[in-house]
Amino acid sequence: MNGQNLPPLNWLRAFEASARHLSFTGAARELNMTQSAVSQQIKSLEQSLGLPLFVRQPRVLLLTEAGENYLPIIQDAFERLQSGTLSLTGGDRGQRLTLQCNMSFSVFWLTPRLSRLFDRYPWLTLNVVPELWTNSTEPSASLLIRFGRDVARETDAKLLSQGHFYPVCAPTIAEGVDWHKDRLFDCSGITCSWNAWLGDQKTSLPEGKSINLASTYSISINAAVHGAGLAMGHDVLVQDLMAQGCLVKPFDHEVPMQEAYYLMQPARHSQTPASRAFIEWLEEEFS
Repeated sequence: MNGQNLPPLNWLRAFEASARHLSFTGAARELNMTQSAVSQQIKSLEQSLGLPLFVRQPRVLLLTEAGENYLPIIQDAFERLQSGTLSLTGGDRGQRLTLQCNMSFSVFWLTPRLSRLFDRYPWLTLNVVPELWTNSTEPSASLLIRFGRDVARETDAKLLSQGHFYPVCAPTIAEGVDWHKDRLFDCSGITCSWNAWLGDQKTSLPEGKSINLASTYSISINAAVHGAGLAMGHDVLVQDLMAQGCLVKPFDHEVPMQEAYYLMQPARHSQTPASRAFIEWLEEEFS
């Protein structure tokens, strides 16, 4: 490839920054350029491609469909260029890892164990990109930890943990706790719910009984930790809180989870010393 058909890198850099900020002004500030210079480089890029990349509206800058498709390609190219340059020059010697991780897993499982990771690999630098519900991949992430049922269909998905779910509550309200009467908390969008736990026992909520829903698992669990009521605990996530005495399991019944946590490595990222070290540590933690 002679590169004759490739746009200049400074045009691509202006596009990537403008698309990330959705602002020519923000891109100009980041790149130490004038707003008009950024705008002109974007126009030159659009003319070169023969496609509009932005929809310019008063006080609003939006990506066109072509721009949305082009952005991850350019971000990945810059990431590869940076990685290759650092590898060639020994800039970081593969010591930095970007991990895109399920939000609840990163809060309740990963962060309590980071000291063990860094004790073992003190040279490792970890960037954690939290993932809530979306399955879109952060271009810079060389490893992913995802939660769900459909993830198992991915060819590169490695099962980490599945486990069980069951009600949990604070020790202060454990005595005499009654799910018929006490306030219940649940996380929306997942199958390990109060209805699933009750249905497994061939029962259901009393008529008129409602459940408090949260969009994130951490809200539901923190409500239980602070004595607001009962939440549904996933054993891989609540094991530390239970060991610390922050939560207890008031009922014996457990239900196998349909979702699970999986480790994945995007094909575009080759393994580095950092990713190999993290995978080795993670597998030992779950062994």
